[in-house]
Amino acid sequence: MCKGQLLLLLLLCAAVSIIASANTNQQDADALRSLMNGWKNVPPRWGKSNNPCGMEWAGILCDENGRVTSLNLFGMGMRGTLSDDIGSLTELRILDLSSNRDLGGPLPAAIGKLVKLEYLVLIGCSFSGPVPSELGNLSQLKFFAVNSNKLTGSIPPSLGKLSSVTWLDLADNQLTGPLPTSRDNGTGLDQLLKAEHFHFNINMLEGSIPDSLFNSNMSLKHILFDRNRFTGQIPASIGVIPKLEILRLNDNGFVGPVPALNNLTKLQVLMLSNNNLSGPIPNLTRMSLLENVDISNNSFDPSNVPTWFSDLQSIMTLTMQSVGLFGQLPQKLFSFPQLQHLVLSDNELNGTLDMGNNISTHLDVVDIQNNKITSVTVYNGFDKNLKLEGNPLCNNSLLSDTNPCMGPQTEAPPQPIPFDVQCAYPFVETIVFRAPSFANVLEYLPDLEKNLSRQLSSCTPNRLGLRPYSNEDAYLNVDIKACPVNQKKFNYSQVLNCFNLTLQTYKPPEMWGPYYVNAHPYPFHDKTSRAVLIGIVTGSVLLVVGLTLVAFYAIRQKKRAQKLVSINDPFASWGSMGEDIGEAPKLKSAKFFALEELKLCTNDFREINAIGAGGYGTVYRGKLPDGQLVAIKRSKEGSMQGGLEFKTEIELLSRVHHKNLVGLVGFCFEKGEKMLVYEFIPNGTLSDALYGMKGIQLDWSRRLKIALDSARGLAYLHDHANPPIIHRDVKSTNILLDEKMTAKVSDFGLSLLVTDSEEGQLCTNVKGTLGYLDPEYYMTQQLTAKSDVYSFGVVLLELIVGKPPIHNNKYIVREVKMALDMEDGTHCGLKDVMDPVLQKMGGLLGFPRFLKLALQCVDEVATGRPSMNSIVREIEAIMQDNGLTVGSMSTSSSFSIESRTMKVGPKLPYSSASTSTSTFDIDSRAFEYSGGFPSSHGSLKP
Repeated sequence: MCKGQLLLLLLLCAAVSIIASANTNQQDADALRSLMNGWKNVPPRWGKSNNPCGMEWAGILCDENGRVTSLNLFGMGMRGTLSDDIGSLTELRILDLSSNRDLGGPLPAAIGKLVKLEYLVLIGCSFSGPVPSELGNLSQLKFFAVNSNKLTGSIPPSLGKLSSVTWLDLADNQLTGPLPTSRDNGTGLDQLLKAEHFHFNINMLEGSIPDSLFNSNMSLKHILFDRNRFTGQIPASIGVIPKLEILRLNDNGFVGPVPALNNLTKLQVLMLSNNNLSGPIPNLTRMSLLENVDISNNSFDPSNVPTWFSDLQSIMTLTMQSVGLFGQLPQKLFSFPQLQHLVLSDNELNGTLDMGNNISTHLDVVDIQNNKITSVTVYNGFDKNLKLEGNPLCNNSLLSDTNPCMGPQTEAPPQPIPFDVQCAYPFVETIVFRAPSFANVLEYLPDLEKNLSRQLSSCTPNRLGLRPYSNEDAYLNVDIKACPVNQKKFNYSQVLNCFNLTLQTYKPPEMWGPYYVNAHPYPFHDKTSRAVLIGIVTGSVLLVVGLTLVAFYAIRQKKRAQKLVSINDPFASWGSMGEDIGEAPKLKSAKFFALEELKLCTNDFREINAIGAGGYGTVYRGKLPDGQLVAIKRSKEGSMQGGLEFKTEIELLSRVHHKNLVGLVGFCFEKGEKMLVYEFIPNGTLSDALYGMKGIQLDWSRRLKIALDSARGLAYLHDHANPPIIHRDVKSTNILLDEKMTAKVSDFGLSLLVTDSEEGQLCTNVKGTLGYLDPEYYMTQQLTAKSDVYSFGVVLLELIVGKPPIHNNKYIVREVKMALDMEDGTHCGLKDVMDPVLQKMGGLLGFPRFLKLALQCVDEVATGRPSMNSIVREIEAIMQDNGLTVGSMSTSSSFSIESRTMKVGPKLPYSSASTSTSTFDIDSRAFEYSGGFPSSHGSLKP
């Protein structure tokens, strides 16, 4: 430090010492002592000396003449009233009594004598009665905040004389009457040309807003008039305020058309919701800085989607519920980089909802419930909260039994975010943000915490926590919790110097909007002996814990005695089943569920939770206590086949884990019940998607990705499981599609483990599904992994043809081969058998190679078929060579969900519930094929 800086520092310290030790002016000292006598819970050292300008009177600042210039008692928890003695402090510049909830009574007119006052801050107290007209005498007042009290009466016109005020906050009181203007009263709010903030929200103000209230010479940035009783039309003069950034007029009774606002080019927040506005929807053209728009629940004229939807470059939240919109939404709207929430429910939007392939990464809610959307193109890049309930496409479509169409679910209320700092005496205060631009607070909370930490660094290094929530007034609250460092409590000076943000000394990021601060009560005056307090708390805790432990121990012992056997050995009764199914299952990892647990999560297996039924039994949707959705496959009573499948699936799925295999969560084997609990796969089977049973259309890119996913799952079984596993029942009904349309192979009831000694010569009864059976396996009963390859080849042909393997007594392997044989220029060749959906799409990248691969897989001789690993590599190469993403679905690929009536079968979102094909034992039934096995040119006869 240089000598000049050191000298300046010494001079400043000397000046502070002089000011601190100056003898207090007698008038001011008497006034302070009188005020102190009317208050309880004043700062602990008040009254210890006769000199309020000394260091012991916290919250008092004086000038060199001993005159009090600042009285700041923020968050002290004081009780009492404010007497007329306050008027004696005539040199006062700052009066801040905020966050003293029990400080009330009427505001004394004597405050009007403080003609040098610059900051009057009485936030979060209990002052009542009218706002004194004498406050209009405070000509030097810059900051006037009396919000969050119990003030009544009307706003006095004399406040129009506060020519220096920039912040005028009367919000959250019980004020009535109209807004005063000079045209009607001689003085009025229209004269406050320097004012940047008009905060009058949450009152009972009424009448129309005069057009003379606003003019182009005003400096207003924030107009908060929401949650009042205003009527009449919105004044046209509001559209000429050049610096306006936030306009909140929501929750009033405004009528008539919205005046022209598109000259407000700096506007960031526009809230007009919940009024009786009519006429055309406001024109927001050129307002490119808008971040938060809500004009919901008005009576605007029915209107096509406005063109300015494509101009909102900065938009974060757009809410236009029930405003008469119709037409189709532009793709560009979904690509704006900051967009988070889009709420357009209860309108007449129609056609296809197509969000494009450049969806904002921040977008997490698209609510278009109760419109007339008939189809939706959903891209892999968007899997967040899409709400489509009440649209025609939800009637018997793919989405009818998934979250987008099911509407609000009954869930436990969200729990508050816990603070990540803990201490015995934290200081807590709440910042209330009245007009944030964003919807997802968690995304921006780290920036706020970082900024606040810098502001409070002198008191709370590394000991600060934030917790956001919304209150009943729909504002954003952020609780700040701070812990002292190397001390038991904060002292009052620390609270005053660090946490008093009432004078807007802290500037949050601009998108957080205007705010105010309320401190929570703090135990400055707690005189309880630490030893006594610790003894009381410790004794009470030990007593409660002891009694609780005794009760829990007794209950737990009783339950443990009942369940010990089943928990330790859930298959203790396996041999008593009366089925020839060998030894009990050997588990690697699978959770045992008690029967009562599964009854609870399915509401006692109510029919409403049934999502399908098949030869094995019924599949139910359930919700575990931790919120996980599951599919529970419950065997039929006395099912002979169920025991073997049950054992096989438990043993196999408990030892294999792959993203393209359906995961086994657990099982139940109790009281004669055999149930398997799987992860819930919401989008049903591949067969349902291909055959139009769910109103879905898969484009070519999506079909390639489904083929790749399925191949990867089977390749894992064949080459990476130890020992290898042959699925033995590969088919489109055993390939499920999750919420991201990722394919997962399911249903391992017929699968077999293959040891090294058995590989290539496993002889077994032929089991499988008609249409997918390997002809060589059928003829020789020699099972190899190439049998799965044949079945998978049939699935690949299904992806091309879009029909079941046996359709109208025609076998698709034979039909495809015949179509290729006859393609000589006079026939349409494959066009006669291809899925019409693919023919309409065109541009089938890599189709010839894919067709060749499928035909290699269905070669009648096993040695002519590729391995599953080779199939995976070939499909990857097809996709890569054509610019498609292999690791995850290309964002340019989509699947279109159309509103159509389901014609075949019930809703079967789980493979075991499929009824389109049947799994059977060849030995138990006789089939006759004219012309040989179906891969030949013969036809099928029952």
